[in-house]
Amino acid sequence: MAAGFALWFTGLPSSGKSTLARTVAEGLVEEGTAVQLLDSDEMRRVLTPEPTYSAAERDWFYDVVVYVARLLVENGVNVIIAATGPRRRYREAARARLARFAEVYVDCPPAVCRERDPKGLWAKADQGLIRTLPGAGAPYEPPAAPEVQVDSSELSVEQAATQVLKRLRDQEFFTEA
Repeated sequence: MAAGFALWFTGLPSSGKSTLARTVAEGLVEEGTAVQLLDSDEMRRVLTPEPTYSAAERDWFYDVVVYVARLLVENGVNVIIAATGPRRRYREAARARLARFAEVYVDCPPAVCRERDPKGLWAKADQGLIRTLPGAGAPYEPPAAPEVQVDSSELSVEQAATQVLKRLRDQEFFTEA
């Protein structure tokens, strides 16, 4: 059995990571490539139902995300991770542990993220109610060299998904070694 691949969609909260990851997953499924989406919001509800977002909890959480992704990939499952992963080291750990790994940076200015803010997190951070939101009180380290970077403030979800898939195909990412 061939190993699967892993794509990690990273970016600021409310940048559009989950929406774009779901759209890319749907596109791959339509083409006959099965994928499992690991969305950090959904995983947190199970793993940390009352999250503190402390540094230690984040370290543990992203270790678990990478571990689950590795188990799936090693068993032939293609994985899409939609998670802020605010520290580069979280995503670098995934790159080190997963043979076929690509990072997709969903770039979006904080002002646009604040406007979108479907969960009200940026508003709470601006009011001082949340101090650990990446990009507003806690650091977010953008990828140094992502395989794909899209500006979700300039592109529609469909345009961004098309761009992600095209760039990964151009890099022969989906071609098994």
